[in-house]
Amino acid sequence: MRIAVIPARGGSKRIPRKNIRAFAGRPMIAWTIAALRHSGCLDRILVSTDDAEIAEVARAEGAEVPFLRPAHLADDHTATAPVIAHAIDEVTAAGRAPDVVCCAYATAPFLDPGDIRAGLEVLIDSGADYAFSATSYGFPIQRALRLRGDGGVEMFQPAHFATRSQDLEPAFHDAGQFYWGRPEAFREGRPFFTPRSRAVLLPRWRVQDIDTPEDWERAELMFAALKLRTGAAS
Repeated sequence: MRIAVIPARGGSKRIPRKNIRAFAGRPMIAWTIAALRHSGCLDRILVSTDDAEIAEVARAEGAEVPFLRPAHLADDHTATAPVIAHAIDEVTAAGRAPDVVCCAYATAPFLDPGDIRAGLEVLIDSGADYAFSATSYGFPIQRALRLRGDGGVEMFQPAHFATRSQDLEPAFHDAGQFYWGRPEAFREGRPFFTPRSRAVLLPRWRVQDIDTPEDWERAELMFAALKLRTGAAS
C-alpha cells in the first residue's frame, strides 16, 4: 500500500493559519491534496494535524484524517520524521502497513503530479531510503557574502572571489515539496540528506518555500505567472 501523509499543524506563528489560508482562491492545503490525488499512484492520502478546522478542510478536499496528532508532536520544535512515523504507526495499527510513504508539505502549491510519480519511480528503482524534491541554487554558493556586525561584508569563501561561475561546482537544496521514503527509514529517523537518498530535480521557477509573508507574496506572484504561461500554452 502506498500512502501520502501531509503534516499540517495548527500553530504556525509567522503566517497564522497558513495551512488553510486562501491561496489563489483555495485553502493552501487543497493544492497539495489535489496534486497527490491526480498523481494516481497513491492508495490513501492522510493529513496529520492537531487542529479540528484543518481536519475539516482536509476532509472537504478529499483527504483522510483518521486521527488527530498528539500535542507532543505538534510544537514548534517537532521534526518531520517523527510526525510521519506516528502516522505510519497509526495506519499499521488500524490494519494494514504501508509499503512506501510520501510526505508532502501542506504549503506546496507548485507540487506537480508528474513529479510525485517520478519520485516514486526513483525510490523503487534505486532502492534508496528516500527520494525527495530538490532544485539548484540560482547563484554560486561559494561566492556568498556575510554581513558583519560592524556593517561591513566579507565572503564565506574568499578563495573564490575571482573564480568564474562556470568553474564552480553546482549546488542544490531541498525544494520542500515531497519526500518519498521507506517506512523503516521514517520510523528509525534516518536523515534525509545522505548517500542513501536520491534527489528529484525541479526547475527553480516551480519552487518556493513559504515560511514568511514575503515568501507568501512571492509564491502568489509566481503562481499567477505560471497560470498565465500555462493558459497561453494551451
